[in-house]
Amino acid sequence: MVGYGIQSMLKDGHKHLSGLDEAVLKNIGAGRELSAITRTSLGPNGMNKMVINHLDKLFITNDAATIVNELDVQHPAAKLLVLAARAQQEEIGDGANLTISFAGELLEKAEELIRMGLHPSEIIIGYTKAINKTLEILDDLVEKGSENMDVRNKEEVVLRMKSAVASKQFGQEDVLCPLVADACIQVCPKNPANFNVDNVRVAKLVGGGLHNSSVVRGMVLKNDAVGSIKKVEKVKVAVFAGGVDTSATETKGTVLIHSAEQLENYAKTEEAKVEELIKSVADSGAKVIVSGAAVGDMALHFCERYKLMVLKVSSKFELRRFCRTTGAIALLKLSRPNVDELGYADSVSVEEIGGARVTVVKNEEGGNSVATVVLRGSTDSILDDLERAVDDGVNTYKSMCRDSRIIPGAAATEIELAKRLKEFSLKETGQLCRLDQYAIAKFGESFEMVPRTLSENAGLGAMEIISSLYAEHAAGNVKVGIDLEKGACEDASIMKIWDLYVTK
Repeated sequence: MVGYGIQSMLKDGHKHLSGLDEAVLKNIGAGRELSAITRTSLGPNGMNKMVINHLDKLFITNDAATIVNELDVQHPAAKLLVLAARAQQEEIGDGANLTISFAGELLEKAEELIRMGLHPSEIIIGYTKAINKTLEILDDLVEKGSENMDVRNKEEVVLRMKSAVASKQFGQEDVLCPLVADACIQVCPKNPANFNVDNVRVAKLVGGGLHNSSVVRGMVLKNDAVGSIKKVEKVKVAVFAGGVDTSATETKGTVLIHSAEQLENYAKTEEAKVEELIKSVADSGAKVIVSGAAVGDMALHFCERYKLMVLKVSSKFELRRFCRTTGAIALLKLSRPNVDELGYADSVSVEEIGGARVTVVKNEEGGNSVATVVLRGSTDSILDDLERAVDDGVNTYKSMCRDSRIIPGAAATEIELAKRLKEFSLKETGQLCRLDQYAIAKFGESFEMVPRTLSENAGLGAMEIISSLYAEHAAGNVKVGIDLEKGACEDASIMKIWDLYVTK
C-alpha cells in the first residue's frame, strides 16, 4: 500500500516528527539531557566521569569537551551542543562545559515559556535582545587596565591562566600554571598574536609525581638513540626522512657471479658505497643523523666508525617538529647535505627518567621554537588528564595574546549579568511586543545556573549562596563571587580568580 503525504516521499523505517510536543520539546529534552551529564563536572569541585568509548578505551576526566566527544552523540539537536563545545574548546581552550550547561539551562527555560503559551519566535526575539544586552554589560565588567598586558610577564600570565587550569586540576594549579607559563613564554614569537599552540609539546612519563615535572627548551623524544653514542653537545644535525639504509633499485636485476673473487668484490662495492655516503654526511660537519624510517645495520656500523649519533623518529609529525626545533631541512634520501640544510642543537642526550629512556634535544640559544612540558604521574589516566589541563592552559595563553582583558570569576560575573538582565526585562515593555520581557527575564535567570552548580558540586547550600550573592551585588559589590573553600561570598579580586573576557 502506497503511503500518502510525506510518507510517500521517504523510504521505509523513516520517522517524521512535527509540532511542539513531538519535535520542539523532544529536541529541548535531548539538549537538557546532555547538559545534565556535563553539569556535575563544572568548576573546580566538578566530579570526574568515567567514559568508555566505541573502541573500549577508558577515559576518566571532568573535561566536558572530552566527555561529549567520546560519547558519540547521535541526536541531531544534542549534536549541535557537542559542536558548539568543540568550537569553544578549539578556539579558546576553556569554557566548553559552561557552553553546554548554559545552553541546557536556556533550553529548560524556553520549555517553561512554551508551556506558558509563548511562541518559539517570541522566545528567540527575547533571547537575541538579551544576548546583545549581555555583551554590553560584559564590556562594563572588564577590569580596568587589563587590556594592556605583557604576555612575557609570568605573574600576569599565571593570574589569567589559573582559573582555566584549576577547573581541570583543582589543587594542582600552583604547580601546573608556572610550568605552562614558562613553556609558553619561551616559544612566544615577537608578535604574540602569531603564537602557535603546537609549539608547546607534552611528554608524559609514568612514574614519580607532578612535583617532578619540568619544562625543557626543545624536544623530548620517547625513544633511545640507535647505536652507542648517547650524548653530544653543540652539534649540527642532518635529517633524512627516507631512512638511513642502502636503497633498493626500482627494477629487478640479475647478477651472474662466476667465481668467489667476484662475490667478494660485489659485497665490497656495496660496503664502499654505504661508507662513501656516510663519510660525505660526516664531512659536511653533521654529528647527529635523524632517520624517519629504518636504520640499516651496515649504515649503523659506519655511523659508529665516523662517531655519528643516530636517532630514529618514526612519526612524520614528530620529525616535522624536530626540524622546527633544530632548523634543519628533511632530505628525502641519504646524500651529502648542504650547509643550509643542516640544523643545530645545543645538546642531544639520552637520559633515563623514571625507568624510561628518552632523548632530550635542547636548543637554549638558537631559535627556541619548541618547548616541552615533561609531565610525571603514577598512572596513564592521571597523565592524560594532566595533559588536558596543560592544553587548556596553552590555549588560554593563545587567547590572552589576542585579547588580555579579564573579568571577575567565581560566578561574580554571572550573578551581575542575571541581576542587570532582570532589571532590563522590566524596562522592556514596548507597545507591540511585551512578551519579549518574559524571555529576557528567563535568559537572566539562566545565569544563576553557574553559582548554583558551583555550590552544589562543592556541597554547599545553593539557595543561601545565591541570595547572599544577590544581596552583595545589590549593594554595589560587583566583584563578589563564591569562595568554595570557605563556603562563603568573597571578592574575586582578593581571591585572584579572573576569567578571560574572550572565554565568556
